[in-house]
Amino acid sequence: MSDHNHKHDSHGHGHDDHGHGHDDHEDVGYHATVKGYVIGFILAVVLTVIPFWLVMAKVIPSSSTTGLVLLGFAAVQMVVHMVYFLHMNSKVEGGWSMLSMIFTIAVVVIMLAGSIWVMFHLNANMMPVHDMRNMP
Repeated sequence: MSDHNHKHDSHGHGHDDHGHGHDDHEDVGYHATVKGYVIGFILAVVLTVIPFWLVMAKVIPSSSTTGLVLLGFAAVQMVVHMVYFLHMNSKVEGGWSMLSMIFTIAVVVIMLAGSIWVMFHLNANMMPVHDMRNMP
């Protein structure tokens, strides 16, 4: 065995310089590839062009329906960015990055829903304003 193709880490395990070394450790990390980035880029472009076309060509006549469709495309594009560019999956960092993302999304949804609920019911639940000019 020559030291030309193998290096030893602090534990004395040999590693191949070409990335083909095998350990007894389980490989749980995500390995970014050019193919993965190209797929992510193509998906991101497609998920941008389709909503742009839907709005510019006025394919959907209702503006509220168009808004919901655009929100759906935006949600799918966020998932594409998280998977292909941020490399988030259930295996990275033992699943903690995915769990923290789910927790963050839950907190944001609760805060937004609560804020919208408060603003929607604010007018009905406020005390009436008294006109002080008509007071004796």
